[in-house]
Amino acid sequence: MSYRHLRFPEGRPQAVTLSYDDGVKADIKLASIINKYGIKCTFNYNNFERLTKEEVIENVISHGHEIAVHGADHKAVGVVRPIDMIKDVLSCRTFLESEFNMIIRGMAYPDSGIRALMPGNTYEDIKRRLIDLDIAYARTLGNDNNSFRLPADFYAWEPTAHHKNPKMFEYIEEFLNADYSEKVYSSKRYPRLFYIWGHSFEFERDDNWELLEKICQKLSGKPNIWYATNIEIYNYVKAFNSLEYSADGKIIYNPTLYTVWFEGENGTLYSVKPGETVYLS
Repeated sequence: MSYRHLRFPEGRPQAVTLSYDDGVKADIKLASIINKYGIKCTFNYNNFERLTKEEVIENVISHGHEIAVHGADHKAVGVVRPIDMIKDVLSCRTFLESEFNMIIRGMAYPDSGIRALMPGNTYEDIKRRLIDLDIAYARTLGNDNNSFRLPADFYAWEPTAHHKNPKMFEYIEEFLNADYSEKVYSSKRYPRLFYIWGHSFEFERDDNWELLEKICQKLSGKPNIWYATNIEIYNYVKAFNSLEYSADGKIIYNPTLYTVWFEGENGTLYSVKPGETVYLS
């Protein structure tokens, strides 16, 4: 089998996720809109004071959205001392876990994140600290593009586009019209992720909530799309990467708790249940 492409749950070839920062009151309206369309979001919080615990539970958690770390004091991890970065991330994580009684492993870099590094502070240093802090992934930004690729490195996870990107609807059309028919060359049949980020206060400030409505209308309700949070995508990709193979690739064992889907040659779709061994012809 020359190619083996990940497929999202139920064999879907595409996924959509949102990521919004800072935990402001406008998150409530953002959540009400995306909930209407069945789209999932990761909300990245500081040690917030602008939303109540009850508002977060009612509008975010109860609808299956994710809460993630955004730094207690919103410090740029690349330009502060290592000890300050560690305190900022750990304080935020422990605060959120204590508030909501759940494990929180996702993150969006605050401020300039890893785009600016002080002398002697490398990306590998930052990544190692996040791993030690049990952070599973960290979203960065600054390189909007239409590749729709899953990240090779989850600690430098780049979104597709900010919601105000002038090419937003061009990207959406390209994403929705991706061809997965059997005639398409195998290497082009990779899974595609459309990842949108921003701040809900921008819709309030710019008085353009209709933009979010239009984006949701375009992307929602598609049978080929999995609507997921950032951590759901991370966990699923990790499960796919945990499959164990025989040397010739024809025997596959799934040691994870997820049913994992993938596509082989000529569009053949396979699934491997937790603990299952599959024998390919």
